[in-house]
Amino acid sequence: MSLQINTITPAICYGEILWDVLPDGPQPGGALLNVSYHLNKLGMPTSLVSKIGNDENGQKLESLLDGWGIKKHLLQVDADHPTSEVIAKMNNGNEVSYEIIFPVAWDFINDSEHIKTQMRPSTYFVFGSLASRNSVSRDTLFELLESDAIKVFDINLRPPFINRNLLEDLLKKADIVKFNQAELEMAQVLFRGSYWNEAEQIRFIQDRFQIPEVIVTKGEFGASYYNRGKAYHVAGREVAVSDTIGSGDSFLAAFIANHYLGEAPETLLKNAIAMGGFIATKKGGCPDYELADYHAFRNQIF
Repeated sequence: MSLQINTITPAICYGEILWDVLPDGPQPGGALLNVSYHLNKLGMPTSLVSKIGNDENGQKLESLLDGWGIKKHLLQVDADHPTSEVIAKMNNGNEVSYEIIFPVAWDFINDSEHIKTQMRPSTYFVFGSLASRNSVSRDTLFELLESDAIKVFDINLRPPFINRNLLEDLLKKADIVKFNQAELEMAQVLFRGSYWNEAEQIRFIQDRFQIPEVIVTKGEFGASYYNRGKAYHVAGREVAVSDTIGSGDSFLAAFIANHYLGEAPETLLKNAIAMGGFIATKKGGCPDYELADYHAFRNQIF
């Protein structure tokens, strides 16, 4: 009788895993890798669905996942396409712009039937729009979005990979959506909304796509959470920014972890804002840190 290892985790992240090539050297990244990293750090075991190349860059990422304890049983290897790299450029001291190379291994994620065996109605299934830029990964994603999981959509719009029809189809599948302010404005333009007040913009999005929960991140100005007709707002705090890479991803991870624990909306927002600010004080999207340091930072700013 063989030993059965339980691979079911409360969260599954679907999408890009890559190297951010920065002026001072490469850093592991990709929005969904970042979210996975911070969820795992926060004590919420997470599986990553992505694809690496059969190359040295892929092997290095795989070794990092092992060291971080992120479940990699759903990580795929592509013999024909390289591990992803993104050329990141720093602007105005700490803002970042990206050149996202195409095609790469994570554009070819497949085997949806196997992935579905790991999903439950209580699973937080986290995805972004970028992973849909190629038909193979896009088709796999839409098959997975037919599940009963809690579907968390991090808009994460990255020009030139913005498609109105695709975005509309993804929004229709989501239970929880995270926008930043620029993405919320872009959604108004794409879907011909005529609202300039944030509450009306959110109502327009929720009504059009039947989305129960929407988050809006605002950098140092905090964040808002709209949940079934109720709105919650928490102001941000000024922090000493090292860079903003992965700050929004860490915010989302803390939001999901606290949502999973059933925290009150204001507590949930404060914890998420604190995590985003905490990671902004560090270099890269997946910096090493101790949870005690995050908690101390949170207590200091709130």
